[in-house]
Amino acid sequence: MKLSKEVLRLAVPSILANITVPLVGMVDIAIAGHLNSEYGSAALIGGISLGTMLFDLLYWNFGFLRVGTGGLTAQAFGRGRKGVGSILNRALRIALLSGIIMIAFQFLVVKLAFMVVPASEQVQSLATQYFYIRIWAAPATLSLFALKGWFIGMQDSVRPMVSDLLVNGINIAASALLALGLPGVFDGLGFAGIAIGTVIAQWSGFTYCMIALRRRYRAEIASREKPEGESRSFFSLNRDLFLRSIGMLAVYIGFTVISAHFGDLILAVSTILMKLLMLFSYFTDGFAYAAEALTGRFIGERNADGVRSSVRYSFYWSGFVAALFMLLYGAGGLWLFSLMTSSPEVIAAGQEYIPWLLVMPLIGCPAFVWDGVFIGATASPQLRNSTLLCAIGFFAIWFAGRVALPSPALALHILMAAYFTHLLVRSLYLTFSYKRTFKQYI
Repeated sequence: MKLSKEVLRLAVPSILANITVPLVGMVDIAIAGHLNSEYGSAALIGGISLGTMLFDLLYWNFGFLRVGTGGLTAQAFGRGRKGVGSILNRALRIALLSGIIMIAFQFLVVKLAFMVVPASEQVQSLATQYFYIRIWAAPATLSLFALKGWFIGMQDSVRPMVSDLLVNGINIAASALLALGLPGVFDGLGFAGIAIGTVIAQWSGFTYCMIALRRRYRAEIASREKPEGESRSFFSLNRDLFLRSIGMLAVYIGFTVISAHFGDLILAVSTILMKLLMLFSYFTDGFAYAAEALTGRFIGERNADGVRSSVRYSFYWSGFVAALFMLLYGAGGLWLFSLMTSSPEVIAAGQEYIPWLLVMPLIGCPAFVWDGVFIGATASPQLRNSTLLCAIGFFAIWFAGRVALPSPALALHILMAAYFTHLLVRSLYLTFSYKRTFKQYI
């Protein structure tokens, strides 16, 4: 019972913060969908979708900054906090340098991206405008990856919660104000205001985290003591995690790119569906983060009972959330969809895909929680393999489905089936890998 409460202590703040993450995406889309513009609602939503996708192309490759930092820090915490400052300092140096490089090569990134990503001229113009503004937050965004992982590894879910609430709250408020304006005071900047709001929010979150570090963890960050007992070096671990990011990126970017092939309307529908699907993941990720922090800590302490109990309680609470979301999607799926756009055309086109939302809690729950468990153990080969296999499964189902059912009307249904195949592959692979991978710990 005590460990169950510890799971909740770590998970609930993360869930409260994560709730605001999909809200940002939803609000951005809602703002774009309600702007008065010659581009039209579908093109504006498509511009946000592809603009965001360009950052996914960049940022997901640096997912190791959160994942690797979190797992290594949790294990170092379990060994008496030895080396936690060194782990953070190294991660922040990589994050800041990488962000500066992204800014320097921003024009090349956009040029290369639209050589392979199909889009109408309107959508491409909007996505490019969005990218050139938001790229100035890159150093802050990557640093927040590292900082969030470090806080979680330190068994501290409050600091990342406050950071996420601050970032996402400012993002929503600033984007809405700057894009839509204030009647009688400020006319608004239109579409560009959405991206400017994101830049302001990211740097605000970074500033908060640096202040929190100095106030709460001054001794830890000042120490240059090297971590003890690492089974592999920081860069060797992150090689596997980088490949994992590539696999994840292939699936999620593939989803958007494939959708874009079928026109602005299908792109808008698929974008909204994905935002609603990820709503569940942001809740269950709270328990994945708890599993990550506790699993890493108990491995560092060499506490086998703690490892087993952490896994059990993380799945228990995540399963409870999955049941609640099945009720939510079943009863309010169409209502949630209609919140995202006022376009009758997009709503009408999206109605037949609402039942796919019910599949997410069933298949997504084990995939996300196992990720947290294996991250805490820094079991990077298994994470790498599961993700590369799930990417293969995604594209195999997509291409096989299109050959068997070539009708354009079925394309998005096939794409949704491919997406859930990738989650199922992850779940099954990590489930069967658990006992073999953790035999030295359990």
